[in-house]
Amino acid sequence: MKLKPLNEQTIVITGGSSGIGLATAKMAAEKGANVVIIARNEDGLEEASRQIRDEGGKCDYVCADVGSREDVRTAVQTVIGRHGGFDTWISNAGVGVYAKLEELDDDDHRRLLDTNYWGVVHCATEALPHLKEHGGALITTGSISSQMPAPVLSSYTASKYAVKGYIDSLRLELMHEEAPVSITLIQPSGINTPFGKHSLNRMSGRSVVPPPVYSPQLVARAMCHAAERPTRDMIVGGSGRAMTLLATIMPNISDRIFSAAFFKTAFDKDKQKRSEEGGFHHGGSEGEVFGDQTKGMRRTSMYSALRRHPAATGLGIMTLVAGAAGLMLGRGSSIIRRS
Repeated sequence: MKLKPLNEQTIVITGGSSGIGLATAKMAAEKGANVVIIARNEDGLEEASRQIRDEGGKCDYVCADVGSREDVRTAVQTVIGRHGGFDTWISNAGVGVYAKLEELDDDDHRRLLDTNYWGVVHCATEALPHLKEHGGALITTGSISSQMPAPVLSSYTASKYAVKGYIDSLRLELMHEEAPVSITLIQPSGINTPFGKHSLNRMSGRSVVPPPVYSPQLVARAMCHAAERPTRDMIVGGSGRAMTLLATIMPNISDRIFSAAFFKTAFDKDKQKRSEEGGFHHGGSEGEVFGDQTKGMRRTSMYSALRRHPAATGLGIMTLVAGAAGLMLGRGSSIIRRS
């Protein structure tokens, strides 16, 4: 399967007005792509698209809620009408909830699944007819939470498990059809975006993306790579790869570590909570790429760099993962002892 260079593509990005989506839109536009961003908040879309155009890029936007199939269908038709079609569709829109499962009401739980899971389903099924006819890439933002449990962010984790199951199964069906569509799942580690600011928070302190956190530009780099080169999946961030590996090969130990760690790192009891519904029930973007955890943010990842270059030896990757896993295991044991 051959994908076009970015400077010959029209790329659609949902959740494109902030965070990973906006970082990807900016990077793709910088490389010459014609970018169309989609989100719920028109003010945020206007600001994000203005930033991209001011930097010399091409950017259009469509206001839509991916939780609504009708909105997504209209958005697909709008992009085709304005731009003659698209070459890559990136399903990136997502929301979060900081709450114990027993304390989360059904309406909020369903709202999260409407965006995080059904949004992926709506985008895939509405975008695929065009992609199957013309060829291209369908890229979806998953999470390391697709492969490891997480208290406090429990409902978000459940939605990302569902997304991984859907995308992995869809890939097999399209392989069977020999459809000319590359299906990619990008799984970021903790990323410094406005995720906490936009999430619903039912905990007692300020929501925090559990560290270590990486720059959203690392995820944007993975997205742009997958838009040009067929890629099955990619975890972004060596620490995330270490945690998913630990959860897979030592689940009993990882359960003890995660059950202690997340209640210490997913929210800050000493800081006042942000506004209750910053972007959960309605669009809350202001065209921001980064969140408020810039201090200590990792701007590079050797593991991610190796994953983007298949010529790198498997030994190098395994050495990196083994080292990161050892580091996580040591930190986790320390947390358990302190608990």
